[in-house]
Amino acid sequence: MSTATISASDVNKLRQQTGAGMMDCKKALTEANGDFEAAIDILRKKGQKIAANRQDREAKEGYVYGKVTADGKNGVVVAVCCETDFVAKNADFVKYGESILDLALQHKPASIDDLKALKLGNTTIGESLVDQMGKIGEKIDVVDYQVVSSEKVIVYNHPGNKLSSMIGFNSAPAGIDDAGKNVAMQAAAMAPVAVDKDDVDSKILEREIEIGKDQARQEGKPENMIEKIAMGKLNKFYNDYTLLNQVYIKDDKKTVRQYLESISKDLRVTAMKRVLIG
Repeated sequence: MSTATISASDVNKLRQQTGAGMMDCKKALTEANGDFEAAIDILRKKGQKIAANRQDREAKEGYVYGKVTADGKNGVVVAVCCETDFVAKNADFVKYGESILDLALQHKPASIDDLKALKLGNTTIGESLVDQMGKIGEKIDVVDYQVVSSEKVIVYNHPGNKLSSMIGFNSAPAGIDDAGKNVAMQAAAMAPVAVDKDDVDSKILEREIEIGKDQARQEGKPENMIEKIAMGKLNKFYNDYTLLNQVYIKDDKKTVRQYLESISKDLRVTAMKRVLIG
């Protein structure tokens, strides 16, 4: 088939199948002599070439998505990144990210690799990322994926869609929707590193203790007081960086723990996830 026999409807059909630009579709059909399957392969190879050439690029823009199941017991957050804000705000990019989110919520895979192995149309998500790179011309990747299952899961998507937080609770008492959103907003705004003191990573604790000791020595404190001073600073760290011990942002007379107890004395946080890009 010559170039002259490739009609606008042929180009449009390929564009609908692949999402590639009109000119890219026309070039691919011309190169493939009108063979649609061969043209699709050409477009995919173009995506692979772009992916290889852009591996060292930083994808700091993008769109963070969070969603819960209808029963409120499962939630996922997915972060799909690109290189520019222009692409991040593009309706087709947003729609693509939401399609990944819906699959994640349906299947609740255990990891990013498992997520990328899921089928999206005729290809896997991982393969579709390469296709998207061919279409858009930027590095595109799923850079974070979180899943929570609990008696009640609340997701908060911050305006601008660069930040989402997800909180799991052990029960669903009256008022949990509003309370859960408030706590999720707290997690988004205050960036706690753990739910409670016992959940803080040991490496973080060791680092904070060493920082506290160094600060005490620089202040000229007696050596026999260094350990005690460092532990005092660690308590301040807990109050600043663990969710339940933080001052509640909507009522500075309460901690988040006290706020939750005011909703239900047995209400507990079972999980916390916070996803930020940029």
